[in-house]
Amino acid sequence: MLDVHGAEAEIAVWNPDGSRAELSGNGTRIAARWLAERVGADEVRIRVGDRVTRARILNGLVEQELGPVNVGAPELVEGVEFLPVSVGNPHAVVLGDPGEIGRLGPLLEGHPRFPDGTNVQVARVEDTGRVSARVWERGVGETKSSGTSAVAVAAATQGEGETEVAFPGGTLRVRIEEGLAFLTGPAERIG
Repeated sequence: MLDVHGAEAEIAVWNPDGSRAELSGNGTRIAARWLAERVGADEVRIRVGDRVTRARILNGLVEQELGPVNVGAPELVEGVEFLPVSVGNPHAVVLGDPGEIGRLGPLLEGHPRFPDGTNVQVARVEDTGRVSARVWERGVGETKSSGTSAVAVAAATQGEGETEVAFPGGTLRVRIEEGLAFLTGPAERIG
């Protein structure tokens, strides 16, 4: 669903299981690029529920201000330690081998600790400012990339500053300043 008002649009994102996503970093980035082209603006706003993301088009990339990101204290569920992270939607970031996503994603996504489910990331710090990860999206399963997951992974593993998060589907750049998350990545028209 899309409702456009000048340089601002409101979108709704549904997962394949029929559930509605509170926020989608990749979805809002795509909508921002589309809206910017449609209205001829370099800066636009995309509303998802009660959250507004601001986006700027920079040399073919889209930089978004996604808003506040909050990292909770480490928790243990079924013998798996994770960091709960909120990016406007829930995340459970596990530090370890990203190849474990097929086992850990379903285990945590529907655990009673998360009555509405959660997105799960298994991340490995490669170097300062560089992390590799795989994602299990709530209501979807494993996906090749996720914008809010990139923010959750960067916040949980690096904190403030700039981080490149590499997913099987590509690399996204995250900047966290004073608790606010900025996400930069491509959004290209295909076909």
